[in-house]
Amino acid sequence: MKPLILIVLISLLTQTSFAQKMSFYDFKMKTIDGKEYDFAQLKGKKVMIVNTASKCGLTPQYASLEELYKEFGGDKFVILGFPANNFAGQEPEDNSTIAEFCQKNFGVTFQMFEKISVKGKDINPLYEWLTQKERNGVSDAKVEWNFHKFLIDENGNWSKSIAATTSPVDEEILKWLGK
Repeated sequence: MKPLILIVLISLLTQTSFAQKMSFYDFKMKTIDGKEYDFAQLKGKKVMIVNTASKCGLTPQYASLEELYKEFGGDKFVILGFPANNFAGQEPEDNSTIAEFCQKNFGVTFQMFEKISVKGKDINPLYEWLTQKERNGVSDAKVEWNFHKFLIDENGNWSKSIAATTSPVDEEILKWLGK
């Protein structure tokens, strides 16, 4: 009986270990136009992840995000936008309407993804990784509103959680970018 318990314990510890070691580069998500996007292609780049909404008081941050992306984006830095309807129903639209809104109103050229949930029982696995220390290995972080930002370093490590009200062109972010 004791060897069986030992085998079960080792199996459970191994499974937990694998869950903790999930890398940022293991994620694959659907873009806003339905194409698969493999995060492995982001190796060597700094990444800003932001949950977005088109009917929020912070929606004008799309303009600052685009400004940041135009200035620093490319081979060394990308922005990934994730529409979410988790806060006061401020992103009720479907993916095609969101894409059209972003392009028409803010000329968004950074990568946008399909609408997901960033908290709650239906939280997307990427946001589980971003918000749970046992998944990302660094820190717990709570997404408290639309336009919360997460910074991932060029090695795929969780770096920072930035409050929704902090401008995308805030000195803290620019410093992180090395500018």
